[in-house]
Amino acid sequence: MRGQVGIAGNTGVVAVLCATGAAISFSLNDVGVKFLSGDYALHQIVLGRSIVGIIFTFFVFVPFAGGLSTLKTRRPLLHLARGVAVVCANLIFFAGLATLPLADAVAVFFVSPLIITGLSVIMLGEKVGPRRWAAVFVGLAGVVVVMRPGTSAFTLPAVFPLLAALFYALLHMATRRLGSTDSAAAMAFYVQMTFVIVSILTGLSIGDGKFSGSGDPTLEFLTRPWVLPQPNDLLLILGIGLASAMGGFLIGMAYKLAEAATVAPFEYVAMPCSIFLGVLVFGEWPDAIAWLGIIMIIGSGIFVIFREHQTGQEIAAERPMPRNR
Repeated sequence: MRGQVGIAGNTGVVAVLCATGAAISFSLNDVGVKFLSGDYALHQIVLGRSIVGIIFTFFVFVPFAGGLSTLKTRRPLLHLARGVAVVCANLIFFAGLATLPLADAVAVFFVSPLIITGLSVIMLGEKVGPRRWAAVFVGLAGVVVVMRPGTSAFTLPAVFPLLAALFYALLHMATRRLGSTDSAAAMAFYVQMTFVIVSILTGLSIGDGKFSGSGDPTLEFLTRPWVLPQPNDLLLILGIGLASAMGGFLIGMAYKLAEAATVAPFEYVAMPCSIFLGVLVFGEWPDAIAWLGIIMIIGSGIFVIFREHQTGQEIAAERPMPRNR
């Protein structure tokens, strides 16, 4: 009996370490994309990142999950819908990073578990009690605090992480339906393939820079022409791909080793990581108002996760953070 408890405890520790490593990996991915946003087109960065992700998934994740047979699916259209949702969530979020402070963007995106809770009532027929509804509204109020609509601090890109969170919530709905029939390796592989296809098509259509020149940092990030990366930047793009793929692999392992209520809170390690990296790399320190909004959003998300565990309804807790960011 003691041996079994020890094994379970060790498994939980490994799961927590995997979740923490994933959060750090995703944070490094975000910093790398923001760092490159002034010199390269978003779709060019995403293409390089996704190619690395596919290679990692194919040679590491797939063999670990059981081989090529794990990529088989009977629901290709649902994979396509899920892939489009991931692409939209990622591209919109990264577009916002070009002008937004890193901590603000990540904090607003973390409202996605609360949106998932609300959508689960509409799309999945789940029951949500008054305490969780209250947490949802507090979290959304935190988003308003961070975004500051109606003030000079508000800009259109401030809405992008919120839109990305909405697309991720829709992705979560599709993931819950696919999870009963398809492997995590299959879902990761088809998402990366969607990224590659969308990036190539975008590059072929606007990669010559015919729509660039507006002077707006966000629009330039989306329309800038493709250029040959400098050696150091190429290494950084490869590093972004590895960080993203490693993050997806680690978080998949975490949820495989332990229940959601154990793993999910440690995904929020990404928030202090983003604050630290934002200060270290970009000199961005959140002001008092931003701190208030961040605390409201993160506090509400963690409360929802623990409350779901108490009621036996792990809806948002299953995957609060994007798997392929």
